[in-house]
Amino acid sequence: MNDMSVKIGGVNIPGRTALAPLAGITDRSFRMLCRQQGASFAVTEMVSAKGLADGSERSNQYLDFEADEFPISAQLFGSEPEVMAEGARVVAERNPDIIDINCGCPVKKIVTRNAGAALLNTPERLGQIIAAMVRAVDIPVTLKIRSGWSQANQAVAVARIAEDSGAAAIAVHGRTREAKFGGRADWDIIAEVKNAVSIPVIGNGDVRGPEAAKEIMQKTGCDLVMVGRWAIGNPWLFKRMEVFLNRGELLPEPTHGDRLEMAVHHLKASIAFKGLRYGVLEMRRHLAAYIKGVPGAARYRRTLMTEDDPNHLMDLLGQIKAEGRRDT
Repeated sequence: MNDMSVKIGGVNIPGRTALAPLAGITDRSFRMLCRQQGASFAVTEMVSAKGLADGSERSNQYLDFEADEFPISAQLFGSEPEVMAEGARVVAERNPDIIDINCGCPVKKIVTRNAGAALLNTPERLGQIIAAMVRAVDIPVTLKIRSGWSQANQAVAVARIAEDSGAAAIAVHGRTREAKFGGRADWDIIAEVKNAVSIPVIGNGDVRGPEAAKEIMQKTGCDLVMVGRWAIGNPWLFKRMEVFLNRGELLPEPTHGDRLEMAVHHLKASIAFKGLRYGVLEMRRHLAAYIKGVPGAARYRRTLMTEDDPNHLMDLLGQIKAEGRRDT
């Protein structure tokens, strides 16, 4: 194991960067792109433990990872220890490296089920969930939390309970549930968690580039850096972070042409994995990110966000690329 690797349980993570779980974003096509561009591991979209326990086909569709993605972490959400344990057993049959618990989702339909960030308000129940899952499977169980519900004063207590209950690592997003994605992430709370536990701590929040990745690691002592929203339309971010953390070298940002070529590649991969309808529909947020700031993109944005024909989309991306070359 080299100096840039970390172990989560018995799983060797070969670098220092991870792709965060994002509902509707971190499907297999995007995870693969980020891994190819340097992410050391990725986390799936959150999956309902109850859906898995009940045999829900839709929930199972989120677990579409393959061996070429390892190490891979599969994230579950739920609020009942027995159900979460059964969901973990179902997930374990697909042989992920890690199973993660969602304790950070701020969305109302999740927290009203006492899941996601709502688990921060019931740390004893969370401890029971972790312990039940650890007993149920032979692979590491981790969790991803926010700094707190409405105040950043719950993370340390939750982290200690998590470690005592058998968690192998904890990711901390330095925002409260109430803050959602607004304001600045509080990295101090990540440092407090790191000082409170002996398991690996993963820092998350406002890591927009290589310099920020180095800064969060220096300020908090976190073992790994996790990026979600800032990787959308920018999978190169992971390689740039890994190289900067490892060698201090700042690789150039992708050109407009690089971004448009990646958009086409990503679109094709999305269709291959999800089929024509959903492969196109669920690319729209990604496409909007790929073309952001590209010369000539504004006039095509509306069409790009509503077009269903992949061939037309690829033609549009080609036109944007050609206009960008003329404008630069």
